[in-house]
Amino acid sequence: MGQPPSWARIGDDGVILLRVKAVPGARRDEIAGVLGEGGQARLKIRVSAPPEGGKANKAICKLVATALGVKPRDVRVAAGQTNPEKTLRVEGIEAERLLRLLEVLE
Repeated sequence: MGQPPSWARIGDDGVILLRVKAVPGARRDEIAGVLGEGGQARLKIRVSAPPEGGKANKAICKLVATALGVKPRDVRVAAGQTNPEKTLRVEGIEAERLLRLLEVLE
């Protein structure tokens, strides 16, 4: 199995942590690519939902869940609830499968 990209980490418990940059209020929902390099890299995610009332966070989690083939309840914001820079916690996916999916985004 390969190594995850710098913006993803696989915990000992099998939980995946993704560092993302949220862009709410966009024209459409999309995973726009990678911002930065090395330890500062983040996955840029645009969503049309506004940042009020957790709507953007919910849309981000749903978009990532769909892209990774997991249920929306398996993705949640672990850190950065009100910040554009967030850490998402992803459960329900094996590390090897995740790495194959993430290669497409690099």
